[in-house]
Amino acid sequence: MAIKEITSLSIFIICIATIFLQSTTTIEAVLCHETDKAALLNFKNKITKDPSRLLETWNQSTDCCTHWDGVGCDHNGRVVNLSRPGVFTGPDDSPWDTELYGTISPSLGNLEFLQILNLASQKFLTGSIPSELGKLSHLTNLLLNRNRLNGTIPTSLQNLRKLKFLSLSNNLLSGSVPDFVFQDMSSLISLSLSENQLSGEIPSSIVKLVSLQRLDLHKNNFSGGMPSDIGSVKNVIDINLSENQLSGTIPISIGELSKLGALDLSLNRLSGNIPSSLLKLPSLTFCRLSDNKLSGSISSSSIGGTGLYRLYLENNMLTGEIPDSFGTLTSLSDLSLKNNRFTGKIPSSFGNLTNIFEIDLSRNGLSGPIPSQLVKLKSLQVLDLSFNPLNLVNIPTWLSEMKQLQRLYLAGTGLVGELPEWLTTMGVQYLDLSSNALAGELPRWIGNMQSLYSLNLSNNGFHSTIPIEFKNLVGVMELDLHSNNFTGGLESIFDKKINVMGMGYTILDLSDNMFAGPIGEDIGNLDIMQFTETLILSNNPFGGSIPKSLGNLNNYLQTLKLEKNGLTGEIPAELSNANLFSIVLSNNNLTGGIPSRLINLTWLKELDVSNNMLSGEIPPHNATFPAASFEGNSGLCGSPLPPCNTA
Repeated sequence: MAIKEITSLSIFIICIATIFLQSTTTIEAVLCHETDKAALLNFKNKITKDPSRLLETWNQSTDCCTHWDGVGCDHNGRVVNLSRPGVFTGPDDSPWDTELYGTISPSLGNLEFLQILNLASQKFLTGSIPSELGKLSHLTNLLLNRNRLNGTIPTSLQNLRKLKFLSLSNNLLSGSVPDFVFQDMSSLISLSLSENQLSGEIPSSIVKLVSLQRLDLHKNNFSGGMPSDIGSVKNVIDINLSENQLSGTIPISIGELSKLGALDLSLNRLSGNIPSSLLKLPSLTFCRLSDNKLSGSISSSSIGGTGLYRLYLENNMLTGEIPDSFGTLTSLSDLSLKNNRFTGKIPSSFGNLTNIFEIDLSRNGLSGPIPSQLVKLKSLQVLDLSFNPLNLVNIPTWLSEMKQLQRLYLAGTGLVGELPEWLTTMGVQYLDLSSNALAGELPRWIGNMQSLYSLNLSNNGFHSTIPIEFKNLVGVMELDLHSNNFTGGLESIFDKKINVMGMGYTILDLSDNMFAGPIGEDIGNLDIMQFTETLILSNNPFGGSIPKSLGNLNNYLQTLKLEKNGLTGEIPAELSNANLFSIVLSNNNLTGGIPSRLINLTWLKELDVSNNMLSGEIPPHNATFPAASFEGNSGLCGSPLPPCNTA
């Protein structure tokens, strides 16, 4: 269940209501009420630009009930439906994306019989929400989401007691939400205020919404605690309060929400234990509590919601052992417990999770061995056990039977010795064995792992040259070999052909090795480098100059680090052709000046040319770089270094 999408029930009800109300205009030709017509024309007058011609049929000489697009009337000629959404299905069933510029006229408050007001996704409606909308006592649907409305939520909305659907999401609304505004909205089914700049506490009147099925307040600045009696909203199916600043504990009453199917409280400041009843809710399928300050252990008896499909508890402070009862969650597709403080062994009961797609237990205090029962997980595609004190020594051989495994992360798990050749029998696309004690030569058979997309062997003890067979890894786009003792040239790395998608490396980190140079002058002309975003070659004894051809990587290159490479010559002005965010050229023997265009690149955030032999005045620049970025060049002067001596 997608927590951030309007439920299909909501869409169905809105569509049926819209069709019914619009159809009333075709049954009898009833003239539009003059008050309503004037209100609509006033609304049109406040629209400064209508590139999609949504209001083209609105004019004084025609009847608003029978001739105006997006307007529906009842049998008395009173407007009951004003629907001009920015995204809808056209006559040929293709999606139409439209837009209106301007403000919402207060005159809409004169449409006293209006039931549906839908101006969603027009994208360029600005100004505040008129308080006059609070006079629309018959309103059941108020949809103003995905615009640029600002200001506060009017207190007058409390008068909309028949409201069923209220969406003000994806605007620029600010301030606190009046605590009493939802006090009498007992018919409200869906409330979405997400992706605004709202602050203060969540209104306690939310617990009065006895019909509420969907509550979405994510991505605001709400603070304080969750309503303690949230369990009163008995019919709620989806709750999304993520990306706020909520603190305190998760209310125990949340365990009373027997219909709750999706819960997202991530990216807040919630603390304390996870209520023991939460993970036993019978309808719960999606639960994300990640990126909080939750603590305590998870008891075996607190696990029981067998319909749970996705569970994310990462980036908290949870402790204790992972209970065996996790093995009863047989519907689980995704489980993430990473970056907590779990200890003990990985439960062998995980072998019962036969529908699981991803398991992430990384960055905890778990001990080995990895239970061989995991071999039964025929659907498992992602296994991340990185940075746990597993003391594996060897990669378990039974992993070779998991042909469906696409991502295997065993960084920092105590591996030693050489790579096992049976890795070639797997179809792994992402392999991370970094931060271990693997050593010896990089084997020639590695060229047979042609399913690889990402390979990370960094921070180990490999000490060979790169075998020529490495160029057979045409699928590798992310390569990280930093902090080893690799020697020789880079030919096998750069001789690799582009893959079937016409792409080569996107990330390449070969730093902190003993690779010999110089760096090939044509590196920026190679097909495999044309999509490279990150190139890090620091701390290798390359010598030679910085290749001018790096400037040809102008479409994608963002990070270039050539620190401690024994480089000589000048900084090529051609580097200014790339859209660089970060340039590190420190601790070399570079001479000459700093190119003016380079230091003034639009997106440049980091520049470090310290400890070279550069000279001249630092060109004027808009970005702020610390003096340390230029120090160690006796010939450099000018801001942020001392001014040049003009005598």
